[in-house]
Amino acid sequence: MTRDDEHLRLLSAFHYVLGGLMALASFLPGVHLAFGVLMVTGRLGAERAAPGAAALGSAILGWFFIGLAALVILCGLALATSLLLAGAWLARRRHYLFCLGVAGTACALVPFGTALGIFTILVLARDSVRAEFGRPPLAAKG
Repeated sequence: MTRDDEHLRLLSAFHYVLGGLMALASFLPGVHLAFGVLMVTGRLGAERAAPGAAALGSAILGWFFIGLAALVILCGLALATSLLLAGAWLARRRHYLFCLGVAGTACALVPFGTALGIFTILVLARDSVRAEFGRPPLAAKG
């Protein structure tokens, strides 16, 4: 097993781990989603205390909670799916640009994603690794 093979195997495994952690973390805003649903359905008791304008304000705020939580959950799951796909494709030496893009995006997930993204970019930038993906070298050697 060459150094490149070992590095790609490790990077693939770490992408799976970070993707799984990201998928779990994506459901943390579920608390806000549930709270928003309770506000919209009127089960928090604000309507009983002050009907009318308070109920409308509670419903609007509830829909805001629902929309924002749903957006964060969907974006988190999309990133988790991308990390898992990149892990699979790194192991198979496929979809070079996708793996490179996910590595760049993972840099925003401080601290583990940043380390994983930087190391992935460094490994994918090697001419020997680019050749395994069927990509031409970055610089012509003369």
